Amino acid sequence: MADALTPSRTLLAVAGGWALLGAAASHVPALLPLWQGAGLAALVAACADAWISRRTPQLRLERELAGVWPVGTWNKVTLKLHNEGTRALALDLYDDYPASWGMQGLPHASQIAPGAYAAVTYTLCPDQRGQAAFGAAHLRVRSPLRLWQRMHRLGEASSVKVFPDFSKLLGHTLSATDRRAPAAGAIRKRRRGEGTDFRQLREYRDGDSMRSIDWKATARRQKPITREYQEERDQQVVFLLDTGRRMLARDELTTHFDHALNAVLTLGFLAQKQGDAVGLMTFGGAETRWLAPSKGRNGLDRLLAGVYDLQPAEMAPDYLQAASNLLNRLSKRAFVVIITNLRDEDDTALRSACELMSSKHLVICASLREKVMDGTRTKQVETFASALRYSATVHYLQQRRDAIRRLGIRAERLIDITPDQLSTALVNRYLDIKESGQL
Repeated sequence: MADALTPSRTLLAVAGGWALLGAAASHVPALLPLWQGAGLAALVAACADAWISRRTPQLRLERELAGVWPVGTWNKVTLKLHNEGTRALALDLYDDYPASWGMQGLPHASQIAPGAYAAVTYTLCPDQRGQAAFGAAHLRVRSPLRLWQRMHRLGEASSVKVFPDFSKLLGHTLSATDRRAPAAGAIRKRRRGEGTDFRQLREYRDGDSMRSIDWKATARRQKPITREYQEERDQQVVFLLDTGRRMLARDELTTHFDHALNAVLTLGFLAQKQGDAVGLMTFGGAETRWLAPSKGRNGLDRLLAGVYDLQPAEMAPDYLQAASNLLNRLSKRAFVVIITNLRDEDDTALRSACELMSSKHLVICASLREKVMDGTRTKQVETFASALRYSATVHYLQQRRDAIRRLGIRAERLIDITPDQLSTALVNRYLDIKESGQL
């Protein structure tokens, strides 16, 4: 595809010079022949240059890029331009990448000899998850005399999948489960000999519970023998993720939904390391997406591939319908994690949904609280406007606390937290449940 010829800066400069020469010739008649000759020469050159440039250049373009990118990181794209024609080409190269992404390295000016090629590498930084499309590249090819230029579209469309940056999520998981660092916010000590799955027999040690002694083995070996247990494996962790309009709220640059998704993947990674199956169901959005619980790295990959393009929609969540749908899909007892943004009008519906699921599953609810509310509440009140803002914030938070209280959910089954703390909170609660054997 090619656009019409447009004059280049060189041609415009020639035309400007010819106009100045004409102005001078109007005052100095001796310059008139020179002005006429220059105009004729420029006209002939421009027409000849345009005639030569009428043909589409014989170019072939290849775009090389990875099929999967992490969000928020810089990635390389390489464009290879092959000149399959018989004359050298001077051109400027642009690419049709997603307009909102960060870009470095374009446009790029190249001169390609006949039969040669040029490789141009530039970098892009995607700003959101999902499927991203690249269109045909833009080429601005200059004519042989550089008097004209023409835009061409060249190359095939391509696409990339932009996933959450799992390297950062892995870092969050390791931080949240670091038993040696109190600052990590998730300190855990293995409780020796306790759990729900038998692990091994060993000699009695000081501090072991008398209940853990295996009396038959003790009698057989003539010394105290203890039964050691480990945390139960082969369980199911299922996320019930709100994709409704409230998850569109933002704390700085990140939406509540992206915080929630990062928490899902963080806990999903830890759960599959513990030997548990991980699944997910969405509700409140344009579609209901169901990923049946699956174990191991394949289960985690399936979870990541199933949610990377999820986006919240301008719709209200239906908690009771979501609970019914999940019960119809889950046959085995599971640890169900509801992630939403609770409002005071939701208390009845969410309570009914939790009661319905709790008849068969272990359910906790994580409600995301706007971080800006906590900041407003702690700021000093100095003006009338700030006083109004403070009083409105306090009233909203009180309504929120009242709605949570009306839910009637025990404190250990409810998390009311700012989005940036959700990952650590869910990891802590999961480890508590694993160690206690509540499942």
